[in-house]
Amino acid sequence: MTLPVLRLNTNVARFCESAIFVSRWLLAPIYVGLSLSLVILLIKFAQRTIILFSAVLATDGSTTIVEVLSLIDLSLVGNLVLLVMLSGYGNFISKLNLEEHHDTPEWIGRVRFGDLKLRLMASIVAISAIYVLESFMNVRYYTNRELGWTVGIHLAFVVSAVLLAVMDRVSVVHPSD
Repeated sequence: MTLPVLRLNTNVARFCESAIFVSRWLLAPIYVGLSLSLVILLIKFAQRTIILFSAVLATDGSTTIVEVLSLIDLSLVGNLVLLVMLSGYGNFISKLNLEEHHDTPEWIGRVRFGDLKLRLMASIVAISAIYVLESFMNVRYYTNRELGWTVGIHLAFVVSAVLLAVMDRVSVVHPSD
């Protein structure tokens, strides 16, 4: 009598494993949505660039610097979206088949999940640093409390990134623990 129960459990287990494995494709529309968000970032980048060029003679140097920093910020966010999209798809859904593309960036397909986390945190810290710099370039528009919160949040990102890097280093040194 134990043989049919064992077969049923094996079939149920195989079905569950297969369903769970196939469910990874539910993430694919999320990555397609992220690719569409790159279009939105491109439109915003073009809009900010047009504004920058149209006002270049009427603005002072610090305003120009803030506007250029906002372009850099959009660029970093775009890089972050691309990194998450390509790494996430390659790590969690399916291997990217890019052999026929001669211009494939070297890092695609080789970013481990730990590397992805560190790169994400580094990007977030860089974006936060640009925001802090923009805030200090426009210090007259912020209260001391707002500036304090800006710096405090940035420091929280920095500390989080450092702790994440330390944890990643410790896990590489002791992978069996």
